[in-house]
Amino acid sequence: MRITRVLSVALLMTGLAAGPATADSSPSASPSSSDDSSAPTQAGTSFRTATELDQGQQATATGSAGDYLYWSFAADAGQRPTVKATVKLPDTHAGETWQLDVYDGLRRRQACQYGAATRTAAQGTGSLDLACTLRTVRAWSEQWANDPLPGTYYVRLTVVDLQSSDLGQPVSTELRVDSKDIGGSAAVDGSLAEPLTPGIAVKSTSDEDSSSSTSAALSSIEPDGGWSSGWWSDRWVWTAVGGVLAALAGIGGYALTRGSGRPRRVPPAM
Repeated sequence: MRITRVLSVALLMTGLAAGPATADSSPSASPSSSDDSSAPTQAGTSFRTATELDQGQQATATGSAGDYLYWSFAADAGQRPTVKATVKLPDTHAGETWQLDVYDGLRRRQACQYGAATRTAAQGTGSLDLACTLRTVRAWSEQWANDPLPGTYYVRLTVVDLQSSDLGQPVSTELRVDSKDIGGSAAVDGSLAEPLTPGIAVKSTSDEDSSSSTSAALSSIEPDGGWSSGWWSDRWVWTAVGGVLAALAGIGGYALTRGSGRPRRVPPAM
């Protein structure tokens, strides 16, 4: 009975502790913007003029074949962003090859974990779909590594191969960024002092003495709730669960090995 009681308590505490961890580690898409009218309707033409985009928004833009189209979005530690783009082509055109590139805040090109980031539209094809799923964003990394880190990410969409007769033809594009929360399985022991959000402009500021000065204006986009920098993950919960189970195992082992606590009665000698 004592062993059954110990095991029942262990199972109950494990269920209570694992509940929040299961909820945190379950895949979930980034929240969509509640106001579709705020979604961008144009794209930038360089890194410095990239149009800011919130995750979950459907951005649209029009341009010409041969233009470089740029957007930027924020990604935090533990997220695995997926960028999807649709290019709507004119009715008549030759074969064209379009490419979707993603760069981090240091403008390092990030490899796609999976997805067709480069595709060719055959002659007369009306639209083309591109996708790029990045590796999970890490809270910290070695300086020499090319791991994705928390901060601003840039998306560049352009045609990389087309006939000269199609150069300048009008095209329209749609772009959307969503993320999956990976959870504690991607947690690392470390964090950045600041997210990689490089300065994009210079603005004038005034101090207490009303003297004019300049400072870099950083990207204004950030995840809902601010930057976490990886300080919390469900790995903390599972560590606590492991400690509780170890303690209960020790109690159970002691209960099994200590015996009944009563000395055995030895029959008297004849």
